[in-house]
Amino acid sequence: MKLHHEVHSAPGATPTKAVLFLHGILGTGANLRSHARRFIQTRPEYQAVLIDLRAHGDSQGVEGADTIASCAADLEQTAQALSVPVRAVVGHSFGGKVALAYARLAARLEAVMTLDSAPGTRVDARGSESTLQVITMLDGLERTWPSRDAFIAAVEAHGVARSLGQWLAMNLEPRHGAFVFKLSMPRIHALIGDYLGVDLWPVVEEAARTQQGPRLHLVVGTKSTVYSPEELARARALEAQAQGQVTVDLLSAGHWVHVEDPQGLSDVLLHRLPLPRGGEGRGEG
Repeated sequence: MKLHHEVHSAPGATPTKAVLFLHGILGTGANLRSHARRFIQTRPEYQAVLIDLRAHGDSQGVEGADTIASCAADLEQTAQALSVPVRAVVGHSFGGKVALAYARLAARLEAVMTLDSAPGTRVDARGSESTLQVITMLDGLERTWPSRDAFIAAVEAHGVARSLGQWLAMNLEPRHGAFVFKLSMPRIHALIGDYLGVDLWPVVEEAARTQQGPRLHLVVGTKSTVYSPEELARARALEAQAQGQVTVDLLSAGHWVHVEDPQGLSDVLLHRLPLPRGGEGRGEG
């Protein structure tokens, strides 16, 4: 089943390829909209596709096992329905692991960029503690609210910042004069459980070893704890042997790299995603 998505192109452009933008847990495709729009202004050969992953945003009706692998399969089905071929994918946090899993499925994919999304398992949920706290908080809240402000006030009463409450309120849907929090929390628990438990280092290691497939660009927030020092060293070692097939970029930011260092991320996107060369050639990234 296709995922809900928004398609953006630069004014007057005729894109020949697409880049998918994937949000993190509890988010929507809109989370990376400003970066997508800024990117296609400079790189009009790309069409930006903002995805609502399964059980998120307006992709609530997507059925099947709620796993990283299923999310990647959803992307493949969605990509097949687009008017231009997908050549790159950018994913933050949960979406970053989906992007790595998608690299195993997608034909002619040129680049994958993960934003503060360590490829390995994190059974201790290191770096995601605050996210799990928010999920636990949401478990205990009502599903229906008289207004958005009432929902935000309830979130704030649990010690959550108002800005985060406003972000979570994006998941409220007007129904019959009230607002319903539309996310299925059991599905969210299943997705984040698989996210923390699945190991995708083999995808990165194979890319470094074979010099084949899409280039993998790992963006790390230096103020985040999602990557342990050992994992960052592992990524750096693979970069050293991969001759450009695997790269690591450090941004002076926490886990929300796209919010805390927007200019830095924009620079990385333009530098790393493939440039056109001879039409649909691989290009230089």
